[in-house]
Amino acid sequence: MLITLARTVVLYTLVVVTMRVMGKRQIGQLEPFELVIAIMIAELAAVPMQDRHIPLINGFISIITLLFVQVTLSLLSLKFMGFRTVLDGKHSVVIANGIIQEKEMQKARYNLHELLEQLRVQGFYNISDVEFAILETSGDLSVIPKSQKRPVTPKDLNIDTVYEGLPTVLIMDGQVLNDGLNQACLTEAWLRTELAKFGIKSPKDVFFAVIDTEGKLFFQPRAAVTEEVVQ
Repeated sequence: MLITLARTVVLYTLVVVTMRVMGKRQIGQLEPFELVIAIMIAELAAVPMQDRHIPLINGFISIITLLFVQVTLSLLSLKFMGFRTVLDGKHSVVIANGIIQEKEMQKARYNLHELLEQLRVQGFYNISDVEFAILETSGDLSVIPKSQKRPVTPKDLNIDTVYEGLPTVLIMDGQVLNDGLNQACLTEAWLRTELAKFGIKSPKDVFFAVIDTEGKLFFQPRAAVTEEVVQ
């Protein structure tokens, strides 16, 4: 039993490391060849995990070989556009100038039910509102609405906006993030002083805290601390 447990932990660690090296992709964003490799890696890890008679090294060699193949194919697709087209395929414009492209949909084996479903997911309930719809190689649908149906932007109203940037996380789950403080050019003493103004005795009592580029601090106390304040 201990041997099975050890083999499982080792193979799990190997698969996690392998998937991390392969890159940051969600399952729905994997290209076909990446999905095939991910499935094969899972199968190769499961077999020696279940059968103790199969040497663990066999699974190691197979998984590392697939990792090498995936990384090699990815590097080739980055350097050569032609190879990228062969490997990933090409996108399909399924709606062009407001007209559904039947031939493109047939080539992609993509039916109207799938098209309408993905349009609804993106918030387009009337197909007449769509100018272009592009079926990407990952299977996602990119939609460009007609100009009259696009949301109004500050530019449309001639309103000047200021740079917002990304907020910086200072506290996460009660732990002060020193990298965030350094990035915002702040100190932990400043943070404790600001929290004290709201009756927070310690950063450990804060579940989450961020500061925006304008210097505004937002935080959420832990549930237990909030209940104490209410009582």
